[in-house]
Amino acid sequence: MEEVNTVDVGEQVRVRKEKLALMKKESYPYPNDVKVNALATEVKFAANNEELSNKQDLNFIIAGRIASFRLMGKAAFCNIQDRSGKIQIYLKKDEIGEEAFAKFKTFDLGDIVEVAGYPFITKTGEASLHVRQIRIVVKCLHPLPEKYHGLTYIEVKYRQRYLDLMVNSDSREVFKKRAKIISLVRRFFDDRDYVEVETPVMNTLASGASAKPFKTHHNALDLGLFLRIAPELALKKLVVGGLERVYELGKVFRNEGISTEHNPEFTMLEFYQAYATYEDMMNLTEELIISLFDTVRGSREIVFNGKEISMEGPWKRLTMKDAIVELGKIPNEIDLDTLEGVHAAGKHLGSDDVSEIADYGKALYEVFDRHIESLIVNPTFITQHPMSISPLSRPNLDDPRFTDRFELMVGGMEIANAFSELNDAADQNERFNSQLEAKTGGDEEAMDKDADFVTALEYGLPPTAGEGIGIDRLVMLLTESKSIRDVILFPTMRPLS
Repeated sequence: MEEVNTVDVGEQVRVRKEKLALMKKESYPYPNDVKVNALATEVKFAANNEELSNKQDLNFIIAGRIASFRLMGKAAFCNIQDRSGKIQIYLKKDEIGEEAFAKFKTFDLGDIVEVAGYPFITKTGEASLHVRQIRIVVKCLHPLPEKYHGLTYIEVKYRQRYLDLMVNSDSREVFKKRAKIISLVRRFFDDRDYVEVETPVMNTLASGASAKPFKTHHNALDLGLFLRIAPELALKKLVVGGLERVYELGKVFRNEGISTEHNPEFTMLEFYQAYATYEDMMNLTEELIISLFDTVRGSREIVFNGKEISMEGPWKRLTMKDAIVELGKIPNEIDLDTLEGVHAAGKHLGSDDVSEIADYGKALYEVFDRHIESLIVNPTFITQHPMSISPLSRPNLDDPRFTDRFELMVGGMEIANAFSELNDAADQNERFNSQLEAKTGGDEEAMDKDADFVTALEYGLPPTAGEGIGIDRLVMLLTESKSIRDVILFPTMRPLS
């Protein structure tokens, strides 16, 4: 959209409002009896069909927004846009009548019109609709943008998404694909005997993941509440209850920074399966995401943030330690099995302050998070996460400092997080107590203790594996979008005033 002088814009708005006022004097300007019987794409199909093209006994009725038009004396061409796309229409003064043509000449870009006519091919070979009747349905009171990507402030497209969708066909396609992706995800799990459930968005505890929560208040109960960080604990309670395969698609909320990969409100898919391990989740995740690429894109190759990525399986699997050594090119003399070695690795990679972290697991993760994650291009499962940063994961039997957990990384971005679930109630209780100590010590991301969840574990959680997948980031990959704001219809924005 080209920048327009505010005086010019104001003048255009004034003129359009005057036109609306005149319409109100003549009749009620917002008719509600529009009955379309075709879409733009269907008119194009008919125009290109020899048996249907130029058949004047056909009467297609379409409705949409005027995207462009040009007057040529006693005739005119327009482009009308509906949900299926654009179609050219052709009008002649002596066919629609002098009064109707005079009214048509007062129409503006952005006006919504109803058009009736028959399909034909113009002399230049363009599928079009030959108009018999046309009327305005809704008056657009603001001038439309001409070159949207020329905006001085690109965030306008996030603040006024309706405007973005109106003029940007690429954005419309992204959100159509998003809807298709979510539908396919549901079908994938429904076909595998999972039950879709809904769990509370407001909770009295901030738990289920390590993140700073949003707080709210229920007036009638005089009760402080938190918007959920994750539905994890509620879903595992359902597995205890006998719903052995469950999933939920819903909003979660984390009071954290905003970036190209983070929005405080985002969509999470979480699923849990009894009698499964985190290795089973890796196989299921690979199957799910590859199937989405095959169906939505018809290809397993993408270019994301300037990087060529292949989603072809099987996907690589690396422990967190091995990833640091391999991708960080850590010298052999540095031993990542010791805290001193992790500190040395941090210094080798340029983070001297890692040596200030006294916890082995937190230090190891800090090195990975700062220096390694961004280096991972093709899909890679990073396994064996430290115990101290995995308060809900089952301990690894070979090395209790680690857990049976993985994160899926693609294009330097985390897409999924999963683990074999901890089902030892006593162990879980101790970890909750450790989280409480951390919160008392000032860790705003530490979890609250969910005593009812511990009780549920005491009744018996079957051996279970669970996973969370960020839908927004997954859509980013599938649509090659550069920012999470490009795949969320209404991203969180700071008010202009």
